[in-house]
Amino acid sequence: MNEETKINRTIWQKDDQQTVQIIDQRRLPHELVVADLATVDDVIRAIEEMYVRGAPLIGVTAAFGVYLAVVNTPPDATPEGYLQQECRRIRNARPTAVNLAWAVDRMAAAVQSIDSAAERTARAQQEAVAIAEEEVENCRLIGENGMQLIADISRKKKGRVVNILTHCNAGWLACVKHGTATAPIYAAHDSGFDVHVWVDETRPLNQGARLTAWELGRHGVPHTVIVDNTGGHLMQHGQVDMVIVGTDRTTYTGDVANKIGTYLKALAANDNGVPFYVALPSSTFDWTLPDGVRDIPIEMRHPDEVRTVQGWDDKAGRTVLVPPANSPVANYAFDVTPARLVSGFITERGICGATEEEIRKLFPEMA
Repeated sequence: MNEETKINRTIWQKDDQQTVQIIDQRRLPHELVVADLATVDDVIRAIEEMYVRGAPLIGVTAAFGVYLAVVNTPPDATPEGYLQQECRRIRNARPTAVNLAWAVDRMAAAVQSIDSAAERTARAQQEAVAIAEEEVENCRLIGENGMQLIADISRKKKGRVVNILTHCNAGWLACVKHGTATAPIYAAHDSGFDVHVWVDETRPLNQGARLTAWELGRHGVPHTVIVDNTGGHLMQHGQVDMVIVGTDRTTYTGDVANKIGTYLKALAANDNGVPFYVALPSSTFDWTLPDGVRDIPIEMRHPDEVRTVQGWDDKAGRTVLVPPANSPVANYAFDVTPARLVSGFITERGICGATEEEIRKLFPEMA
């Protein structure tokens, strides 16, 4: 990997405007590889196979997928019918992250009723870029708002190091830039606060050990990778000042779907009096579901993600089998943390409690 490569976004358009480029996150941290997306099939594969992951980035990728559907509309197809078909395919790529459907629906609404192919393409591109830039700004504001929580803890500790635990990867690799859970950490670090991050490895795909650690190291943020079950021990011994995680879907009542294992971290935090915050842009709220535990669809992914571990030796990446080859495997990708365990939400509009009343007060237009 070329460490000098100046890539600071996860998704962008090539100059030809016919191709979208992404970081292939399956190859990190040992190789920095850029992949081309030229068709809807490319976009669906990138989402399903986790070239891209993280709710905000999945949404932005889906938006550019709709743009590519418009660009590649066959000349003999009915534009509206073809677009509806491709939008359905993109929406079905992964079930849990609400940003995917949100972005597809917004894109479809933006281009409907436009007859001219050229105008339709221009409008689709404009909307996809707007969605990406809005998410960048939302994440920047999440950083500003969340930094105040870190600053408060720093003052109480008289400037001593603030230890933050995070789960999975909710950094700029999961978004377009800045990140959600990492945005306050980057903002605090850049403002001179002494911070240290406990990075959960996050099995089965090790997004923490692979991606969050790579991000933080690249930014110069002190961090330590830990196994997933270490957090409770650290909290018992006063070594965690706060937890910040991201989310793939959060109900308007405050229930939080995030990477499997998040619920256990919330339980440990609650038992030890450690603040547990969730950072998210407004696009990740689901304004239709009242009960996250009952209603949020939990993706079941391929068992080989659990059976095998990917690593790197001196020359190349390797995949090795861990359990007996004939042992059954269940691979739940997410769990749901009930609102009662959440200290608050860090959003682009500010910080609010994990209740329907406070969430709707921050987003009154969704009432």
